[in-house]
Amino acid sequence: MMTQLDMAWVQAQFPGLASDWVFFDNAGGAQIAQPALDRMVEFLTHRNVQIGGSYAVSQAAAAALMAGRQAAATLVNAARPEEIVFGPSTTVLMGNLMQAMRRQLAPGDEVIVTMADHESNIGPWRRLEEFGVTIKVWPLNSATMDLQLDDLAPLMTERTRLVCVTHVSNILGKVHPVADFARFVHERGARICVDAVAYAPHRLIDVRAWDVDYYVFSLYKAYGPHGALMYGKYDLLAELDGLYHYFYGKEKVSAKLEPGNSSYEAAYATDGILSYLTDLARHHGASGDDRALLTAAFDLITAQEDALTERLLGWLSARNDCRIIGEAVNHGSSRVPTIAFKFDGVDSGAVARAMDDHGIAMRFGDFHSRRLVEHLGEDGNGGVLRVSMVHYNTVEQVDRLTEALAQIVAREAA
Repeated sequence: MMTQLDMAWVQAQFPGLASDWVFFDNAGGAQIAQPALDRMVEFLTHRNVQIGGSYAVSQAAAAALMAGRQAAATLVNAARPEEIVFGPSTTVLMGNLMQAMRRQLAPGDEVIVTMADHESNIGPWRRLEEFGVTIKVWPLNSATMDLQLDDLAPLMTERTRLVCVTHVSNILGKVHPVADFARFVHERGARICVDAVAYAPHRLIDVRAWDVDYYVFSLYKAYGPHGALMYGKYDLLAELDGLYHYFYGKEKVSAKLEPGNSSYEAAYATDGILSYLTDLARHHGASGDDRALLTAAFDLITAQEDALTERLLGWLSARNDCRIIGEAVNHGSSRVPTIAFKFDGVDSGAVARAMDDHGIAMRFGDFHSRRLVEHLGEDGNGGVLRVSMVHYNTVEQVDRLTEALAQIVAREAA
């Protein structure tokens, strides 16, 4: 098997890469893979009706939705497709989960959120305070710049019902050991909800091996269309309140949590995401079932992304006018190529906007992790700059970025 990505083949799978732009804003939204786009077009052209009918086209639409659900189950290693819930975004799915869970929580029960999360996995849970639920905050460890179980332990009591945590911060980029987190939380009688938005495009997912209860991420950041999916253990989803019609009971575990229906074409596109990743593995000489191919694909992806990460971290670390937000090294693939940083005395917004003239797409601000950026004291001067790469980016593009950054920062600092 090949050990390095065939970049010409990879880039040819993403029609959006035909432009001259360098996309370094992938944590905001990655390019869609051609097989995912093909599924959407095929659905809207040949199956664009409501499911549930007896006629052939409706049956074909239902088959497409189930194919998407099964592909999602394979992607995350769920036990069954009914453990997958589709929705328009991670933010909506988190809000829906909170609403469906609310009546299980009594006044005085506790939910723990973190300082390092996107607001999507903080804000919905904080709204439970109006029902008497106590919200506690798992702090960022100032020494390690990540979440540590030693800091969670004193927060948990016999009233703790749920711990909400990020797999990877979209600012700090470090991969958290969610299997360790889940084991720790379960030993204390609580459940765990993981925001995986910043993890899913970069690494293999295995919800069963990790024993997480809920796991949520956005398809449009993982090479698909605007949509999202939530995994939940079947028994836990079954006990949630329905958000749809009153007659949607336990026999419709997924559907009762998809009010107004999910986007069928976006759900079907999930089958295209799986197809792209397994095709990538086969192209590079791998074989086996879909999970084996996914393992091979993400091994290749990780190797490419490690090279990108180390190239950019090395350049940033060598400067005396720049600080990296989070770890400045990538020990054993410990972080994904989402890298936030700031130049001394330079407005981050001015740098990002100037980058437009170089044909490089990046972003600045707080990326909806405002509590974290404010906690770190990095909310001034336009917040932080962020370069978020994925495996279809190249080392040559990183060099193009750093050359442009050097010119822009010298001009802005003058």
